[in-house]
Amino acid sequence: MSQEIIKLNFINRSSDINNSEVVIFQKNIAETFDELAVAWRVIQNCGRNDNHPFNYSLQFQVCASDSYGNYSPELNAYEGQSFEMVKNTSGDVLQLSSTPAVSPQEVEIKNNLSTGAISGNIYRDGKLLATKTNLVPSQKGGFQFKPSIFIGVASQVEEGEVINSAIIQQINTEINLFGIQNADIVMTGGGSGPNAAAFSFHLENINK
Repeated sequence: MSQEIIKLNFINRSSDINNSEVVIFQKNIAETFDELAVAWRVIQNCGRNDNHPFNYSLQFQVCASDSYGNYSPELNAYEGQSFEMVKNTSGDVLQLSSTPAVSPQEVEIKNNLSTGAISGNIYRDGKLLATKTNLVPSQKGGFQFKPSIFIGVASQVEEGEVINSAIIQQINTEINLFGIQNADIVMTGGGSGPNAAAFSFHLENINK
């Protein structure tokens, strides 16, 4: 059986004195312009030497919401698949499209309604990973992710919410998860006064 989940364990070995929040997100590389990233996970109140285990599922789900505030069920999605929001006798429904995505590495969500905008949402481990809002009829959103996460320290970031672009620009630690089964993500740095160091993140105890 192929591996479905990467088990990760965040460990706070920093000298942080501000009870900082740690935000983890992925970037949607299917979009060329500055794409808004969603705070996939926010680790809070993780004190010095505490740890916070979490899973990174290799499988993700798609869901669409319409202008009436309705959300479709989450459907398993695989690279190269395309999904479409259509109106049938029961209302607005998200379904697998008979036409594949333009790129075999991407997952697409299309608005095939005659009126009304939709949002296309991607979930990983049940948590919102990426979103494409205001897709008008005949428009589509593409989603593609490298097997890596971005991690950094931030404040006032809500899990599942879009991250302020200024915060995204400050977070440039990218951790490659390709081929990993489980690993610790260790945070160091922090402190106060002249001995304060920048926060940094690295992997330890890597099992491939």
